[in-house]
Amino acid sequence: MSAASLAALQAHLALESRLGPMDAAEAVAPQLQALREDAARLLNAGTDEVAVLGGASAALGAVWSSLLHTRPLRPGDRVLVGRQEWGGNLVTYQRAGATVEVLPCRPDGSVDAEASAALIDERVRLISLTWLPANGGLINDAAALGRVARAAGVPYLIDAGQALGQLPVDVQQLGCDVLKGAGRKHLRGPRGTALLYVRRGFLPQLAPPWVDVQSAPWSQGLRDDARRFETAEQPVALRLALQVALSEALALGVANIAERVQALAVRLRDRLAALPHLHLHDLGSGPRSGLVSFTVDGEAPADTRARLAQQGIHVGANGIAYTPLDMQARGLDAIVRASLTWLHDEADVDRLASAL
Repeated sequence: MSAASLAALQAHLALESRLGPMDAAEAVAPQLQALREDAARLLNAGTDEVAVLGGASAALGAVWSSLLHTRPLRPGDRVLVGRQEWGGNLVTYQRAGATVEVLPCRPDGSVDAEASAALIDERVRLISLTWLPANGGLINDAAALGRVARAAGVPYLIDAGQALGQLPVDVQQLGCDVLKGAGRKHLRGPRGTALLYVRRGFLPQLAPPWVDVQSAPWSQGLRDDARRFETAEQPVALRLALQVALSEALALGVANIAERVQALAVRLRDRLAALPHLHLHDLGSGPRSGLVSFTVDGEAPADTRARLAQQGIHVGANGIAYTPLDMQARGLDAIVRASLTWLHDEADVDRLASAL
């Protein structure tokens, strides 16, 4: 989390302790409205198309349950996913009874949008793509798949958990009906926050099975905007911290952030590629993200993570549950992942490479 986001969070908790939660929330109403406006700017969406939730999984659950509440699954209904689909998404679709099928890949591991069109028929209920997989630097061509989905009239959901704050996001250009992503990753906001975009024209197909006074006011009924997925009880301090994080990203310019992060990632990959005992596991043949995955000969990823943590260097050790289809296909049980953001610099990259 950025220092400014942390300060905003702490300041509001102090305000709540003095005024109580209701008066404190009323005092920051302009900032809460700014959060919705900044989120819309970040995504190139309307403010009525944006909801703020407690996590990306909650966002998926809200949309998926709403879609099925409107039109329940039938035997044989299918969900098409990328090979690198986030494990939590897969479980959600499978538990509902959908038949999950994998979209074809290009030789570099990325989703082949053109070939995917041949899989679509009237039984496909959803196309779901993890834009930037959690286990490496691949950047899928989400816009190309969006054109295929739109032409076929199939709902299209993008998991942008690793993309928000790392790549420019334009939902109009992507052609998606739904996009979700956490606030805590590359946006550098707090944990327990997420953005959900639902295209205005798609919203009538989504009827949440659970509502409250925020999503369905007594005198109004179900809201006609994305707030139908929100609840009245919200962690205001976390929302304010997220608003600050969005403001920082917009002020820096996400395109500038992307350029900076990709330059750092190239530097790290070049340094690591020179180490004979280390193996990079990135897919893709074009520009890659700031997620750099690797393993070290003779050392389990969890042990690599622990060793680096002792030196004050923090990386992830991602197991197969993160991207089960892809890791099974490549014979990987776990990988080490270094996640570069705009808060890092060349010294951080060189320190990690030297430690390895």
